Amino acid sequence: MARKSIVTIAEFSIHPIGSGTSVSREVKAAIRSISRIRGLKYQVTPMATVLESPDLTKILKAVEVSHATLRKLGSRRISSTLRIDERLDKPRTMADKVRSARG
Repeated sequence: MARKSIVTIAEFSIHPIGSGTSVSREVKAAIRSISRIRGLKYQVTPMATVLESPDLTKILKAVEVSHATLRKLGSRRISSTLRIDERLDKPRTMADKVRSARG
């Protein structure tokens, strides 16, 4: 069995402001840009996207490319939130955390 490495997990959401009530076009484009980052795993949820990587810079890159993508789509104002869980004492993944919570 392969040994797990320490990973950083983050919750990220991005919100174009002023583009109407539906933002699915912009969110889909941001997710497409995130999907191109090597070494980054992601899980889309109804309210945010959970990111996982052994390299914190990959998570920060996801924020950067998401903002750039929305700017290219014409967004004039963008709000985002990022919550980072960098646990250094124990290797665990997004899936581990979900399994632990479900019991």
